[in-house]
Amino acid sequence: MEIPDNRALLAEQVEQLLAVEGPLPIVAAGDPVLRGGSEPYDGQLDPALLARFVEALRITMHAAPGVGLAAPQVGVGLRIAVIEDPAPVPEEVRLVRGRVPQPFRVLVNPVYEPVGAGRAAFFEGCLSVPGYQAVVARPAQVRLTAQDEHGRALDEVFTGWPARIVQHETDHLDGTLYLDRAEPRSLSTHQAAAEYWSQPTPERAARTLGFELP
Repeated sequence: MEIPDNRALLAEQVEQLLAVEGPLPIVAAGDPVLRGGSEPYDGQLDPALLARFVEALRITMHAAPGVGLAAPQVGVGLRIAVIEDPAPVPEEVRLVRGRVPQPFRVLVNPVYEPVGAGRAAFFEGCLSVPGYQAVVARPAQVRLTAQDEHGRALDEVFTGWPARIVQHETDHLDGTLYLDRAEPRSLSTHQAAAEYWSQPTPERAARTLGFELP
């Protein structure tokens, strides 16, 4: 009996996804694809199909809207993610969170490691866990190694909010959701977060809801 070619199956899956115009459906927490990890990308998609898939990820991220999207979030178990953040936030928030604009970037086979011992905790959400936010303490600075969609090497240190984004998206590729790292007592609906916890830092939320910050 012939064994199915996984590369061909992945390419066929992506072709089927792209057959429908517009943003791709985003899978929600509970879907096994979000927990299974992802397969390193090594040419499973030909260059033209990869370019179309990356563009579909970009369109889907913008439509959601979000600042990052990983391939498993659209049901594809490949180690590919996209990020982009125009950072439309008040100056106070920008300074406290280190949120600076990030251009559109494609991360292929990304891996990160902390730089230093500093940690930062802020509310964080996820397109695959709609309607909720929670405080996540993460390394404040990370070194990310990856390639872009053309195979060019990336080796860069990210700080502040961009560091949070690349960690969040890379975690998706390892089958980890932000809730796995979150302070459970901080879990809030978007409405509650906007009503009670819109401050630049989560210090008031920590005191009121009863959890520790780093």
